[in-house]
Amino acid sequence: MAKLMNIGFGNMVNTDKIVSIISSDSAPAKRMISRGKEQEILIDATQGRRTKSVIFTENNKIILSALQPETLAGRFNGNASEGDYDTKE
Repeated sequence: MAKLMNIGFGNMVNTDKIVSIISSDSAPAKRMISRGKEQEILIDATQGRRTKSVIFTENNKIILSALQPETLAGRFNGNASEGDYDTKE
């Protein structure tokens, strides 16, 4: 059975499909976000907040999250609680 991970604001991702989680600060990450918009493979799950993490999936989707990569990695590994929301911009 697929395990879903909360990536913020009630949005979920299937953990079996995640390839990587990176910070959105680097120039290569920003280029990938731009290309994702152009190719219509980008899913924005930030609810209008600042993007802090970029999640890449094995089916070539790019998902944006307003949570820190460390928070998402903790959730992926089962180490974080559901109350770990980072709502500051």
